[in-house]
Amino acid sequence: MRLDRYDIKILQILHRQGRITKSGLADAISLSVSPCWERVKRLEEAGIIEGYGVRINSEALFRYTPVLVEVSLKQHSAEAFQRFEQAMIDCEQVVDCYATGGGVDYILRVMCEGIDQYQRLIDGWLESNIGIERYFTYIVTKTIKQQPPGLVFDADALA
Repeated sequence: MRLDRYDIKILQILHRQGRITKSGLADAISLSVSPCWERVKRLEEAGIIEGYGVRINSEALFRYTPVLVEVSLKQHSAEAFQRFEQAMIDCEQVVDCYATGGGVDYILRVMCEGIDQYQRLIDGWLESNIGIERYFTYIVTKTIKQQPPGLVFDADALA
């Protein structure tokens, strides 16, 4: 499916304001409501828009400590990667896990109720034989910028 500048603008706006009204979206991209909504439906049918959701402010619900972790594995086999990755998928405190090239095997973002919970988590991983050779921990002291992943290109550049 080829996207034009209107489609890109629709995606950018819905990404930031998922609850915008049909007329508000149409006004924002300078189209009438019917053609705008037809475009949204087309983007949904094409699977580009997968769904709509809500961002929850975790800090409003409970206090947590974000921790970034670099992990290097002892072995670099498909089985070793699979074992580690499954453990990360199964761990609810791991909110992001990225396989990386260049120096370390994985970078994790872990959300714990405190440093004690984080240390117990790490101790458990080390005892469970999921293949960790070494890890480096970085405690987040302040979040400077955080946004959901999404569209990071300029719709006007397609015009």
